[in-house]
Amino acid sequence: MDRPSGVERVLREAAPHQIFDALRASILSRHGASQVELLVADYAMTQLQPVGVLPHTRRPVPVHGSDPGRAFGAQEPHSVRDPGASTVTVHVPVSVRGDRQGVLSVTLPDGGTGPDAAVVADLRACADALAHEIVVAERDTDLFLQARRAERLTLAAEMQWQLLPGRSCARPEYSIGAQLEPAYAIHGDNFDWSTSADELTLTVNNGMGEGIDAALLTNLAVNALRNARRAGLSLADQAYLADQALYGQHHGSRFLATLLLRFQLRTGDVEIIDAGSPRIWRMREGTVEQIELDAQMPLGMFEDTVYTPQHFTVEPGDRLFFISDGVYDALSPAGEKYSLHALVRAMTETRLLLATQVPRALLERVLGHRGSGPTVDDALVLCLDWHGRPAAD
Repeated sequence: MDRPSGVERVLREAAPHQIFDALRASILSRHGASQVELLVADYAMTQLQPVGVLPHTRRPVPVHGSDPGRAFGAQEPHSVRDPGASTVTVHVPVSVRGDRQGVLSVTLPDGGTGPDAAVVADLRACADALAHEIVVAERDTDLFLQARRAERLTLAAEMQWQLLPGRSCARPEYSIGAQLEPAYAIHGDNFDWSTSADELTLTVNNGMGEGIDAALLTNLAVNALRNARRAGLSLADQAYLADQALYGQHHGSRFLATLLLRFQLRTGDVEIIDAGSPRIWRMREGTVEQIELDAQMPLGMFEDTVYTPQHFTVEPGDRLFFISDGVYDALSPAGEKYSLHALVRAMTETRLLLATQVPRALLERVLGHRGSGPTVDDALVLCLDWHGRPAAD
């Protein structure tokens, strides 16, 4: 059996569009597998889409209620035996640093006792190596991005999804999951994050307008914030320079509401600028409450706006929710807005889910309320679970 380093070498030597083919050939030969399939999560995170030569692929499978979906949701291998065929299919999550890409499904001969533990461990190492290579390969091939599409993206949505750092990430100190809706026609809502040895910087943006105009506005704001952050500037200066970039381009006619946060990983201290932002909720020991902040001007509304950071502290076990206006403004067929009571109930009911699963679960409740009602605005939900730095660190 090849060591994982051998698998990594096989993947590195393959052309970007052939990395899965190379891995499949390796698994088929080493484990006597009869089938190896890669399923990637679609943009709405509701389907797992087979990777292949479009349009000649297998049918997608739902995330909820399927065996591959169980592995995807729990982020643990899930095995299913078929006694009639004397086979066992092992579904293994394909994830990189907490960002869930999809599932690797491998059908193996079954001697009656299920898959060997060493084989499952090797398949998991293969899936981990594949996840890293997919992230790199997407710079040079559209194969995996095309496979993620259950339907066509609007141009504005294409721009927004390409701007994101991912849809989830994890470190010992925290776990993050986020989702945008409508996934295939999002306009201006967006989020961004960056981590270092000691800090996590997080932004949550509630975009203004529709279509390309909204996407262009958010692109300018996010890249202005990244430019200032990468220059090593303070949180207040990051907001100021992004504000100036937007004002210089639009002279106050277009602006962007944002939350800008910096978490100290060692202490849980949080520095925050609320620039006309999406709202923050905190769940602590089962109790949900909104974090009240002094709202400041949105980015780009006025010239030379001075931003003043505020502070609060997160404790191990805290869960933070960042929710844009599109959730609160969702209308039922009768024209009723989604209530705060319903939102708090949804937060409480999803308390046992992983942070990566919460945004989709909350948005499903919003979509259930809306039914066939109109889409008033983009909807963004970001969930952050704070674990705190391990004591031994």
